[in-house]
Amino acid sequence: MKIEQKKIDEWKAKHGDLYQISVEGKSCLLRRPTRKDISYASVVRDPMQLSETMLKQLWLDGDREILEQDDLFLAVVAKMEEVMKIKEAEIKKI
Repeated sequence: MKIEQKKIDEWKAKHGDLYQISVEGKSCLLRRPTRKDISYASVVRDPMQLSETMLKQLWLDGDREILEQDDLFLAVVAKMEEVMKIKEAEIKKI
């Protein structure tokens, strides 16, 4: 996967943090999910379809084989948890 630095800079300006996930020489570039992405995907009940929906929502560029080959897809989905990680809030009783 080759992406011009100019395009990466544009995506960073628009989406913030970007994440590259690689498996067996194939890579994809994802952005962090928004509330809209999570809301859109939340109507999907099947866990595998949910993973596929989120991957497609966050996908910016990459090797299409990741979306087409089960072994590559499953490896990338396993790492998406890190992309979707949210900040930890603190609660204090006053």
